[in-house]
Amino acid sequence: MTVKDCDHHHHHDCERRRLYRRIACVIFTVVLLIGLVIFLIWAILRPSKPRLILQDVTLLGLNVSSVPPAAISTTMQITISSHNPNNRIGVYYQVMDVYAAYRGQQVTLPTLLPPTYQGHNDVTVWSPFLYGEAVPVAPEFAEALNEDNNVGAMLFNIKVNGQVRWKVGSWISGRYRLNANCPAYIKFGDPKNGIAFGPAMKFQFVQGCYVDI
Repeated sequence: MTVKDCDHHHHHDCERRRLYRRIACVIFTVVLLIGLVIFLIWAILRPSKPRLILQDVTLLGLNVSSVPPAAISTTMQITISSHNPNNRIGVYYQVMDVYAAYRGQQVTLPTLLPPTYQGHNDVTVWSPFLYGEAVPVAPEFAEALNEDNNVGAMLFNIKVNGQVRWKVGSWISGRYRLNANCPAYIKFGDPKNGIAFGPAMKFQFVQGCYVDI
């Protein structure tokens, strides 16, 4: 259809089509600009990963069997804090599991942490219980376990595995995997190393965890 035909026969239809094309171009341009702005903000801000700190471990029960098959039974309550160091970026913590490991081997069941949103520079504190009943230890670690038990000191690693999302304004990123490792060297052989609460012993650490995202 020529311009002349439009002017004489279908003037209103042609004008409507032009208007729709202009509106579509404007919407596309606005969406593109918003995406570009969000990308630039994301690139400039570059979120820093959360800083996790193991505050303390309360040992409620520990039983070590070095007789084959070697096994560990333990009940503990831990306190972990997480600090969001970003000034303009929030953090969503999703599907976060925490458990204790001995020499790289998981010795408690995973405990699920509640989903949490953390604002700018906020601090979140979790105090989950960890349980493990007669968890077998690999045979190659049986001798080391016996030695640790005789010395009265064991190195546990508190592991936190989960997913996080970043929030910039109203935009929320995709999911990123978070893995944290918090060493906890517990000297249960000497009562002076902990704070007694009846049969329980509380060990204070306040040390940083290794965080990988």
